[in-house]
Amino acid sequence: MTDQKQTFTRDNAGNLDQTLRPQSWEEYVGQAKTKENLRILLTAARHRGHAAEHVLLYGPPGLGKTTLAHLISKTLGTNMRTTSGPAIERVGDLAAILTNLSPGDVLFIDEIHRLSKSIEEVLYPAMESGVLDIIIGKGPSARTVQLELPPFTLVAATTRISLLSSPLRSRFSGGTFRLEFYNEEELAQILGRSAELLEVRVDDGVLHAIASRCRATPRTANYLLKRCRDMAQLEEEDLTTDIIERTFELLEIDELGLGGPDRAVLNVIINKFNGGPVGLNTIAAATGEEQSTIEDVIEPYLIRLGLLERTPRGRVATAIAYSHIEKI
Repeated sequence: MTDQKQTFTRDNAGNLDQTLRPQSWEEYVGQAKTKENLRILLTAARHRGHAAEHVLLYGPPGLGKTTLAHLISKTLGTNMRTTSGPAIERVGDLAAILTNLSPGDVLFIDEIHRLSKSIEEVLYPAMESGVLDIIIGKGPSARTVQLELPPFTLVAATTRISLLSSPLRSRFSGGTFRLEFYNEEELAQILGRSAELLEVRVDDGVLHAIASRCRATPRTANYLLKRCRDMAQLEEEDLTTDIIERTFELLEIDELGLGGPDRAVLNVIINKFNGGPVGLNTIAAATGEEQSTIEDVIEPYLIRLGLLERTPRGRVATAIAYSHIEKI
């Protein structure tokens, strides 16, 4: 018996998520005000021949903060160095990154709210004055060495802007921009472009059906499109309404975009605690979910849909939630 070796290739000769990422401002759908502000800031900086001022992007995950950082770098015509708050553990890590930048480079720090305070303090003069202060030695013999840095643009992203210190927030002189959730029409446009890149034939009705269930988030929309494509491929069918309905049923996603954990929270509040009010600790214990997951991931979407209310006494299910749970 001979061994057969399976050969694996990447979609479109590259990472699939990277392939679906917009490559120009024209391809980037939505966030019109943020895009226009950035266009003015970056175009003016490029005309002056200066590095653009530092920019802070914040908002829920999956709305396009990393994509905007890539587009900023492309607009400036410079390289982009990428890192994240958790990856910078020591002052030396930050120093190595900053001293290896070339003039005009974009430094993208994702999850910047997770930087330690000691690293933040080293970042202040780097952002404000373009210098890096390093303390060599300890005790009375310690001395400070000041290194001049090349001009650079810091683009930072965070999902928890409240965790950033005021001194750090104030140093983003180029602006602080909040990314908004997407509407169904914008998501359908994004899905249409993604479908073309994935070489999937799909009509507008199917695109809108997927867009209505993706929690107003492009990343989730692309995820659902890829799973529907997989189902269509295995069934050797076109991507039809029937295919997406079967895919959503397998993924346990209902017509509002609620998944199993979302419905579990509503079920616990309605069926075990008579609709509330009930505390977060109790909900976590009853559902088996972490409190942070409920508070940061599940609750915001339920509240935005009007299914849940936060009150001083606890969480309360709304009449809309009762109606939705009864239909399931």
